[in-house]
Amino acid sequence: VKWKGKDLFDLVCRTLGLRETWFFGLQYTIKDTVAWLKMDKKVLDHDVPTEEPVTFHFLAKFYPENAEEELVQEITQHLFFLQVKKQILDEKIYCPPEASVLLASYAVQAKYGDYDPNVHKRGFLAQEELLPKRVINLYQMTPEMWEERITAWYAEHRGRARDEAEMEYLKIAQDLEMYGVNYFAIRNKKGTELLLGVDALGLHIYDPDNRLTPKISFPWNEIRNISYSDKEFTIKPLDKKIDVFKFNSSKLRVNKLILQLCIGNHDLFMRRRKADSLEVQQMKAQAREEKARKQMERQRLAREKKMREEAERTRDELERRLMQLKEEATMANEALMRSEETADLLAEKAQITEEEAKLLAQKAAEAEQEMQRIKATAIRTEEEKRLMEQKVLEAEMLALKMAEESERRAKEADQLKQDLQEARESERRAKQKLLEITSKSSYTSMNSSTTALPTDLPSFNLINESLSFDFKDTDMKRLSMEIEKEKVEYMEKSKHLQEQLNELKTEIEALKLKERETALDILHNENASRGNSKHNTIKKPQAQGRRPICI
Repeated sequence: VKWKGKDLFDLVCRTLGLRETWFFGLQYTIKDTVAWLKMDKKVLDHDVPTEEPVTFHFLAKFYPENAEEELVQEITQHLFFLQVKKQILDEKIYCPPEASVLLASYAVQAKYGDYDPNVHKRGFLAQEELLPKRVINLYQMTPEMWEERITAWYAEHRGRARDEAEMEYLKIAQDLEMYGVNYFAIRNKKGTELLLGVDALGLHIYDPDNRLTPKISFPWNEIRNISYSDKEFTIKPLDKKIDVFKFNSSKLRVNKLILQLCIGNHDLFMRRRKADSLEVQQMKAQAREEKARKQMERQRLAREKKMREEAERTRDELERRLMQLKEEATMANEALMRSEETADLLAEKAQITEEEAKLLAQKAAEAEQEMQRIKATAIRTEEEKRLMEQKVLEAEMLALKMAEESERRAKEADQLKQDLQEARESERRAKQKLLEITSKSSYTSMNSSTTALPTDLPSFNLINESLSFDFKDTDMKRLSMEIEKEKVEYMEKSKHLQEQLNELKTEIEALKLKERETALDILHNENASRGNSKHNTIKKPQAQGRRPICI
């Protein structure tokens, strides 16, 4: 009950592990007006709602000029990423369609990690809220078409860690015209309705219908004094030749809120232009060490992943080779079995042919005996002699035919014996090849066993080793050079990024429904055609002798 705002705020920051507390605050709503918890005032002494529980929102109250340079802790970057992303999706910050797609791709990288076509298949973003409804309604495009364009950019972000993807998101978002601006409805002395914008760079006066381009801006370093009396607010420029700007707000509570935001933003504006405090220097040193440690860890994991992939490829190659050898062994076995069957058939046929040759030889001998017997027989008459001569001639011809047949059969038997010899030689070669394949298979098995993927591969003998991160001055210089190199590379990539944005804008322009364009869309297009940007209307800081602002 006795706690002050600072007690509650510090508890929240400790719970989150947040040290860059100066950007944040606890917000609540009273009578349709936003208010922030004061650090030096008791919580229950504020005009908080009477119903319980009392709800506060932990939000960024002040925004950095350059997120990459000012946001040190990863938790700080993450909280800003979540808040800015929500403001863009809720259309509290105007974002052009092509930039919305690019920002969505970084949000996907931060959530899902590297793109994997086997995991991130068509439709994996169907339930995600990634684009403002205004952008979706402005084009005749299906959710699948939007997903395809987001995924195309998402695939290009491979290798970025979550914190890197979120920082890229913030670096793009911080150049949007409405980023970090708090708007308040005001009236000037003539009663004209205007909008006052308060941000990290200064105060801006807007036309109510144009929140993108301020009519006039007052950078913090050119403001001498800011004050209010009741509902009247006064801005006194440093240059006394410039008229004092006065306006009225709707409520006294609004003036108090404007003054709070002015004081906080001005303090941060001045702090950025001074040397970092010891606490910030320590935080930045720790952040650099942590970044270097994470970089080394990512490199180690990348090496392990590469080695694992190579080992898996080697294993797959060995398995493929083993299967090939098994197939060759099976084919050799089948060839051996066919050779054995062929040899058996040839041997059997040779035996039959040999028996037939013996039988023919026997018949030829019998015919010769019959011829001799006929010659020995005395034939008395000439007719019988003629007949006998004819029979003898026929017998001789038959004997000759049988002799030729016998000789042919003998040659055929020799040929079959030769075929049998060749078949046995083929059988011997097949057995030898099978023996060679068997020996290769055993050797392959030995290789497979020696190259098998160990179960503790990710450790790579680092389990008992202590990784020491003793960052010396040389290490810090090297790290600084690497950071500078990354900045140069980023500037080189920015041109390519702008080309991609223009390409996407041209591609989807044909699908735009002109009648659905909002006033902000039209204003943004006009600013883009004129070359106007967020910072064009902010005048550069004047001379070196800068007078301090009195708030």
